[in-house]
Amino acid sequence: MKLRSLILATIVLIALVGTLYWSNHRKPSDVALKPVESSPAILKLDEASITKVEIKKPGADPVVLDKSSSGTWQITAPKPYNADQTNVSSTLSSLASLNSERVVADKTNNLQQYGLAPASAEIDITEKDNKSQKLLLGDTNPTGNAVYAMLEGDPHVYTIASYNKNSIAKNLNELRDKRLLPVAADQISRLDITRKGQTIEFGRNKDEWQILQPKPLRANSVEVGELISKLTDARMDLSAADSEESSSAFASAAPVVSVKVTDPSGSQDLQIKKNKDLYYAKSSAVEGVHKVNADLAQALDKDLDYFRNKKVLDLGFNDPNKVELHAGSKSYFLTRTNSDWWSNGKKMDVDTVGAFLSDLRDLSADKFVDTGFSNPTLQLTVTWDDNKRTENVSIAKDGDAYIAKRDNEPTLYHVEANLVDALEKSADAIKPAAPPAKAKS
Repeated sequence: MKLRSLILATIVLIALVGTLYWSNHRKPSDVALKPVESSPAILKLDEASITKVEIKKPGADPVVLDKSSSGTWQITAPKPYNADQTNVSSTLSSLASLNSERVVADKTNNLQQYGLAPASAEIDITEKDNKSQKLLLGDTNPTGNAVYAMLEGDPHVYTIASYNKNSIAKNLNELRDKRLLPVAADQISRLDITRKGQTIEFGRNKDEWQILQPKPLRANSVEVGELISKLTDARMDLSAADSEESSSAFASAAPVVSVKVTDPSGSQDLQIKKNKDLYYAKSSAVEGVHKVNADLAQALDKDLDYFRNKKVLDLGFNDPNKVELHAGSKSYFLTRTNSDWWSNGKKMDVDTVGAFLSDLRDLSADKFVDTGFSNPTLQLTVTWDDNKRTENVSIAKDGDAYIAKRDNEPTLYHVEANLVDALEKSADAIKPAAPPAKAKS
């Protein structure tokens, strides 16, 4: 009898202990919680006033973001790094206006059941008046679409949308600026490329690029611009597991090209080497060696002529003010007034003039040569940019092709015959505009 009573008492005790444990550790069910009409704000801050954010997660070093005097953000811990300004801005925006989805508890003595003690993420926010707030983020709720959250000093436990946690509690790699050359493309004023013992130096004047070294030459601004876009878009692969392996491979790799970009803040260097079929880059702006895509190396590994401007005229898509062409015994004079074209006092047909201008813009070299220019058979003068710029070009026959030479430039442009022939034909085809139709009486 005593034994039976003892067994029953033990069973009851076990049941009570199990019930207590389950009660303390079970995830709260949203179904049993009291819903609220509105979504109370957890944080309402002036984003511009935030000066520091510290993100702490279990098992990881805290990540500290500090706002500089210039207004840009830097990572100051666990080590100094450039910050990805876009990702930081996303984090600040989410923090500054953080709304809850619902209140799940007005007050609780058991934060552990929400994953808030310890928290899965803690975000410390400091404003310019040194006012600070601490946001705690916990577990995902049972339905998986929200995360528990609370503000230190506020007894309420809230849920927030899961995407808010992803935006706020970013890790170090997400917040780092991953650019190998952290510089804005439109701020670069000079670019130096060294390959196979030759350095090509480019200089920028507004949106127009020129080759400065090995000698002054016209540059293809489109090609140079695309190259700069590739350089400024080049990213580190922070997921690469073995940086020591990359460093070792870089040390024994063959040099491909080195680059220096200059902006108002100074210069940054990038070295690219090839080891077997892989390319590795080392930047002066970031630590370590990083694998890069082959297309970046191949875009840089070009000779001088590749970057030269093969167009005979700088006119581009600008409308000229005046065009003068002498071809043998024939001469053509065109002057533009607003959208009308005139020749020797006569208004000309806009379509035939347009075809001529299109052929004029198409004049380009298939290669550069050192000889072949003799007696010019065509003389061309084009004035544009509100009469501020004038280009003079002489074109001479050379076998089955032509050689073009711009005034005050040593470069000789080898131009295929069909381009010059098309220009002469379209010049011959220019005709006066049709007289205006007479009004019917």
